[in-house]
Amino acid sequence: MSVRIGLSLSALPFASARSLWRWVERCEASDVDSLWQTDRLVSSDPFLEPLAFAAALAGGTERLKFGMNVLVLPLRDPLVLAKQCASIDYLSGGRLLPAFGVGGDAAVEWAATGRDARVRGAQADEALAICARLWAGERVTFEGAHYRYRDVAIAPLPVQRPLPLWIGGSSAAAVRRTARIGTGWIAGIQTAAQVAPVVAAIREAARAAERPVADDHYGAGFAFRFGGWDEPAVQQAAAGIARLAPAGDPREYLAVGDAAAIVERVQQYVAAGVSKFVLRPLAAGDADVMAQTERLIAEVLPQVHGR
Repeated sequence: MSVRIGLSLSALPFASARSLWRWVERCEASDVDSLWQTDRLVSSDPFLEPLAFAAALAGGTERLKFGMNVLVLPLRDPLVLAKQCASIDYLSGGRLLPAFGVGGDAAVEWAATGRDARVRGAQADEALAICARLWAGERVTFEGAHYRYRDVAIAPLPVQRPLPLWIGGSSAAAVRRTARIGTGWIAGIQTAAQVAPVVAAIREAARAAERPVADDHYGAGFAFRFGGWDEPAVQQAAAGIARLAPAGDPREYLAVGDAAAIVERVQQYVAAGVSKFVLRPLAAGDADVMAQTERLIAEVLPQVHGR
């Protein structure tokens, strides 16, 4: 089982696009596995749109893989989404890692766009079925409760055949969705102890569906900082997590301290069945983000990727 670490962005911590690209270039030149962008369409904070960022990375890098952590399916049209993902995978030579979820109950996008959050699971199931068929090269006619298409196809097709399809979410429906159509699963804001039973449930459901998910296709993420728990960036993150009741104890989720503390957190998730990681530096400003990234590259990646 290959254990690999990627890095993620939520709200932009950089002063300019040029600063962002300097960070991307540093990651490209290192052993960082992949880059990921959180999906927020409606926010007063600066969030990059994940597919637009992925398209930029396709042209701006040669080695890094990249994904969305995670894209909210019911907010996108499946035909357009399938075309976008196929184009990005084609342009990047097969480096896209699509990851999809249904979004949270309290997400502001539902009211802002006039969508009904109560049907988002059913919408996601239809959208995934449509996308998977299009990526496989089929001509698709689909008559569902939420989407209708007649004789549609896309080209060029993704380089990766089949295109990976990672699923986010920990509900019973998300477990079934992963077992039925997913090729991987990625956790939300969850501790290693919370992740373990979900991984076990997916493995059981996948066996029952006779389409097992590969052991190295389970992912999780957490935020980290080389520093102390009393630092403002850490306190702010911990307070935010504490407000999310299902997220558990922030000290069981965040990794704060030295390299040993971050590696230990990785090992806890590995023991829970996770091998792919999406880590976010708790930092603000160009110099701080770069310093945290440099230490991760120098002190953590050699220990983890060398397993």
